[in-house]
Amino acid sequence: MSSQSYDLKKSSLIKEFNEKKKEGIIALDKKTSNLFRTRENIKKARLNVKNFNEVIAIDKEKSVAEVEGMTTFETLVNETLKYNLLPCVVPQLKMITIGGAISGIGIEASSYRYGLVHETVLEMEVLLGDGRIVKCTPENEFKDLFFGIPNSYGTLGYILKAKIKLVKANKFVEIIHKRYDNSENYFKDIETFCEKKEYDFIDGVFFNEKEMYISLGKFVENAPYISDYKYMKIYYKSIKKNKKDYLTTIDYIWRWDPDWFWTSKFFFMQNFIPRLFFGKFMLNSKAYIKLKKYNEKYKLTKKISSINSIIGIKNTEKEPIIQDVGIPIENCAKFLDFFNHEIKIKPVWMCPTKIYNKNNNFPLFDLDPKILYIDFGFWDSVKTEKEKGYYNKMIEKIVEKLKGKKSLYSDSFYEKNDFWIIYNGKIYHKLKKKYDPGRVFLDLYEKTVLRK
Repeated sequence: MSSQSYDLKKSSLIKEFNEKKKEGIIALDKKTSNLFRTRENIKKARLNVKNFNEVIAIDKEKSVAEVEGMTTFETLVNETLKYNLLPCVVPQLKMITIGGAISGIGIEASSYRYGLVHETVLEMEVLLGDGRIVKCTPENEFKDLFFGIPNSYGTLGYILKAKIKLVKANKFVEIIHKRYDNSENYFKDIETFCEKKEYDFIDGVFFNEKEMYISLGKFVENAPYISDYKYMKIYYKSIKKNKKDYLTTIDYIWRWDPDWFWTSKFFFMQNFIPRLFFGKFMLNSKAYIKLKKYNEKYKLTKKISSINSIIGIKNTEKEPIIQDVGIPIENCAKFLDFFNHEIKIKPVWMCPTKIYNKNNNFPLFDLDPKILYIDFGFWDSVKTEKEKGYYNKMIEKIVEKLKGKKSLYSDSFYEKNDFWIIYNGKIYHKLKKKYDPGRVFLDLYEKTVLRK
């Protein structure tokens, strides 16, 4: 793709934007979303950015990719691997977009080396609320926007293009799965592995108090065998079985995608017959996202509950617990103990991350550069007779108590004052006033917490 084609798209978009902003609040009309927030419909003008989905250029010598904001990581990885390169951090699911991972929070098993997705961004072009498109870098006049975009979720502006750093990749990844039965030893060893930096990838899974694993991945040029978890075999189940494993690099990058980690069970895709007959086209995050959107559009879950009530089947109330939270390493055993006793969801994904460049500060998701954090990812629901959000609120309180940070891609229940303390409201409001003074976009609290 040429930069000229991108410039034509920008010109067309500005014209559309100037028309749409007359209608009020603007949101994006796009093909994919990895947000899990339940909202009543808010009247918004939809800006069509679907065609901002291409890789503009790969600079092999400088190890840099220039890519449009709505490009999925699947598209980008397919292109970079032609040059034996990868983005420093590739989020776990194919349909996550570049812009979404930068303005939200993107993490993966290389994050202990390179931090979160936004930490290896070199520059961005951002559409502002007044219709301008500005280029922001860590040094230029828009550097406050550059550092303010991560965790802003499109409330300061929309990323149309980004330049991101790439790293060299070999053909295969060797994985070692180490089992633990004690959380104190588990987190101690994760910290040691991260300090030594002998591996390219580190993540882990908690199955129960006596069975948790650290998975250590390393690029290799040759492999004695290659496992395949795209069809009948399930990656997360293999962790218990195999002390060592080998995957092609692309299969390693997308190892969690076919089963959406382990949530494919909600679509019956971990049962033999459905997997055999429907796995070829169902085992990918794109299919699951489509089903999720279909359910939201037609309210299928609510309709099933209504039918059950009519025919006398008791509906069990459930509270969705879909979150990622980052906890300082010294408090991880405490958090896991709380989670195991109070929430009781299993499995739990665990992924270490540490600030990549100690001189950079991203104020809306400020982490201590001296500390290793562990991201806990859990995606399920719990039976409840409590008020709405009871368990999610418990999680929010313990994360704050343990000096952690919660991602905002899913439902949040913070009180307004608490929210702005946690997510640096003073700086956010200065940025909002400067870059979206007409409030063309929702603010961060309205977008990530409010339900109306």
